[in-house]
Amino acid sequence: MADLDKKEFEAFSTWFEALQAERWDRQTETDAARGKLDHFAEKALADFRAGKTRQL
Repeated sequence: MADLDKKEFEAFSTWFEALQAERWDRQTETDAARGKLDHFAEKALADFRAGKTRQL
C-alpha cells in the first residue's frame, strides 16, 4: 500500500469502498430474506400506529 502513488491509491480506495458496499448490500439482502430484520419493521409500524412518529 505504501508504494502506491496518489492516483493508484485513489483507484484502490474507490474499488475497496465499492466492494464494502456490495458486501453490505448482499448481507442486508440475506438478513432480510431470513427474517432477521422483521423486528425492525414491526417496531417501526408499532411506533407509527401508537403515534410515536413525526413527519419529515
